[in-house]
Amino acid sequence: MKKIIFRKFLNDCLIFFFITTISLSLIIWVFQAVNYFDIILEDGRSYWIYTKFTFLSLPKIISKILPFALFLGFLNVIVKYENNNQLMIFWNFGVNKMQVINFFFKASFFIVFIQILITSIIVPKSQEIARSLLRNSDINFFESFVKPKKFNDTVRNLTIYSDIKDKTGNLKNIYIKKINGENSFQITYAKTGFFENNENNEIIVLENGETINVNDDKITIFKFSKSNFILNNLDPGTIKSTKTQENSTLDLVKCIKTFSNDQNKKAAQKLFNNCNQKNLQEIFRELYKRLVIPFYTPVLILISLIIIIQNKESSNYIKYKLLTFFIGFILIVISESILRYSKDTILDNIKIIIIPFVLTFLLYFFYYFKFNLNTNK
Repeated sequence: MKKIIFRKFLNDCLIFFFITTISLSLIIWVFQAVNYFDIILEDGRSYWIYTKFTFLSLPKIISKILPFALFLGFLNVIVKYENNNQLMIFWNFGVNKMQVINFFFKASFFIVFIQILITSIIVPKSQEIARSLLRNSDINFFESFVKPKKFNDTVRNLTIYSDIKDKTGNLKNIYIKKINGENSFQITYAKTGFFENNENNEIIVLENGETINVNDDKITIFKFSKSNFILNNLDPGTIKSTKTQENSTLDLVKCIKTFSNDQNKKAAQKLFNNCNQKNLQEIFRELYKRLVIPFYTPVLILISLIIIIQNKESSNYIKYKLLTFFIGFILIVISESILRYSKDTILDNIKIIIIPFVLTFLLYFFYYFKFNLNTNK
């Protein structure tokens, strides 16, 4: 009977937690998708790239929402059970408070496992795939990023300016600068122009202008009544190297392990491009987010159980609820902000790594001595 009661209790908490996570994540995702829409389409990417890129951002959003949704879900259900006298039924069936603590404490480690799976595998992989989409994609909608009276330099080594752009896409007073090398560039002026697709090539048809070619100290100028400027195969300027947050957790751990041995420092750089001494602090921060923050989950669940210390008939019950929420919220903020104190060696980071484990130990034994019970009772 007790197992059924505990399972029902846990299921209610997890259902509310799941609904909260999905709801908050979708709200944030929609707002972020709107921002991505402006950024990606202004860069001339296709709608398909935009769709896949925004979808791949969802795992990261969920990972950020998880701690707050978890704490809110468990706290809400526990308060609901107390208000509906369901906790009183538990106590009448012979369930003691320490048994509830033990059950949720054990269940929290299963949630930790799921959370680590998301933060250490799913999130970095989705970010790496999203970044590779931008790295390997071409600019398909050049018309979208050419804005009038603005120097548009989204494409690497290419700047386009147009004094006027009408509703049909016709341009007037056009300036184009293309850098070909260290001491080589090309400047083109034209009175009018328009975009055109010609045999799978996107071009700007320029009319009544001139082109200046500079190659070292040599300058050549020629005028034209009509000229085509081909826009395909240009570098979109996307960052080519993989960011720290896009590397696998295994590679990050290998990088730190390699740097612990002075003889292996040269080999470390072969793991990934930013595995170096200067980036060690950022690597530790990334590993902290993936492997340490999930261990705040047992702490948050134990905090949410503070509410069972007193029942709703107590004069300070409302204060207990507010205090519980405040403590949990502050802990979530601290767990994220403590990143700034990370260092570039394992020993220097030990003090921030052990914080969730120390808090879990202290909270658990607080309950143990508070209720003066043991797990066999």
